[in-house]
Amino acid sequence: MTDAQRPPLPPFTSETAAEKVRLAEDGWNSRDPGKVALAYTDDSQWRNRAEFVNGREAIVAFLAGKWRRELDYRLIKELWAFDGDRIAVRFAYEWHDDSGNWFRSFGNENWEFSDSGLMRKRYACINDLPIRVQDRGFHWPLGRRPDDHPGLSELGF
Repeated sequence: MTDAQRPPLPPFTSETAAEKVRLAEDGWNSRDPGKVALAYTDDSQWRNRAEFVNGREAIVAFLAGKWRRELDYRLIKELWAFDGDRIAVRFAYEWHDDSGNWFRSFGNENWEFSDSGLMRKRYACINDLPIRVQDRGFHWPLGRRPDDHPGLSELGF
């Protein structure tokens, strides 16, 4: 089965790599596992913290569980580096658990893309920092981060 194209396609430029990062951020902020999984190849390989996830079906299950636990999830991604079919990002997201404890999770991801622009490999390292409600920095309505909301660098993260 051939995957549909998902522009922008590699090899990436500064502009297309930044666009790919924002598209990924927008997808994850939708918190729709089925929609997000379409950005990955059918046989995509992930390492997320110490968990290994392989294939779209497993990605959907992983994300559904993630967003059941990580409530009011809001994410910002920022391009770190790119070359050819690879992109490195840094990110932070805020969420709370079902007891109302807030966290800011910081991390880095390394991505590799197929010629069709679908992500075939994703390696994520993530650390969780407990935060107070008054220390939250991501205050937009659930969904896509508004274009005028500061990014990670502007927030000092």
